Amino acid sequence: MIKVINLTKIYKTHIKQNNPFKDVFLRKYKDIVALDNVSFEIGEKESVGFIGPNGAGKTTTLKIISGILYPTSGFVLIDESTPFEKNPRFLKQIAFVMGQRNQLIWDLPATDTFELQKEIYEIPEQHYKKNVGELTDILKCSDLISKPVKTLSLGERMKMELIAGLLHRPKIVFFDEPTIGLDIFSQETIRTFIKQFQEEFKSTVILTSHYLEDVKKLSKRLIIINKGRIIYDGTLKKIIEQYSLTKRVTITLEKPANETELRAIDIPISYTFPKVVYKIKRSVLPEKIKAITQNLPFSDLSVEDETIEDIIKVFFKEQKR
Repeated sequence: MIKVINLTKIYKTHIKQNNPFKDVFLRKYKDIVALDNVSFEIGEKESVGFIGPNGAGKTTTLKIISGILYPTSGFVLIDESTPFEKNPRFLKQIAFVMGQRNQLIWDLPATDTFELQKEIYEIPEQHYKKNVGELTDILKCSDLISKPVKTLSLGERMKMELIAGLLHRPKIVFFDEPTIGLDIFSQETIRTFIKQFQEEFKSTVILTSHYLEDVKKLSKRLIIINKGRIIYDGTLKKIIEQYSLTKRVTITLEKPANETELRAIDIPISYTFPKVVYKIKRSVLPEKIKAITQNLPFSDLSVEDETIEDIIKVFFKEQKR
């Protein structure tokens, strides 16, 4: 579906010389390597998380794959099309939804933007009405599409952005920070929608996000990029198993315990009766659980993996070493 081979992007930036004459007539430049021989393949109907720190090359990669930017060198093939040619058939098969960009018309209702998208993508009237109906049903927002965009909350506007971007039923969708700036409830709504959309319409999804919970809930495969290079391409499960060094153990006590009793298990990271929380190494987890059951009266016990954010931090520390 998507084949990327030795993709390189170099930007030339002006070096300021503190001399007005030279800065205008004798300019000097330096090369900034945004992407350095990036290669990967993504299959049909696959959902892939594409993550990395700020300036790692995530958005540059997506813009090249979608045909917005032209690479310095390298090759991209998507469903037998080259993005840079901007073939209309190819453009009708993709969507680029950016949480930081707004395509809605501020003073008008979202339906006006939907109508514009309908004409741009040449969506037949029957298909248009069906698509709007299905997408608004999934997002539970049919009452919002006729309101002026400026009266909507950020979460509501993001729902309208998603509908506008996906009206033409694209085969490939690039989501760039779709939940950025949203509250936790809106984030969960958008994640649920993306997952449902991908499953229902069998689209190929590439997702970038600084909220790693997005990636955890939406993608089984993870590509990590740093300083323009791919440093990991594999399953999310594998990276969790390899770099998740501890487990979070939460206990609901039946009666208060003193510091000596709690420390006999391990040093708790928090304790507010009735809950006590431990961070326990995976290697000693069985014996610690046994000690808890023998020494602490409790009504509930849960064992959870570290947060995906903590796991990725460990991964990057290992990479630096």
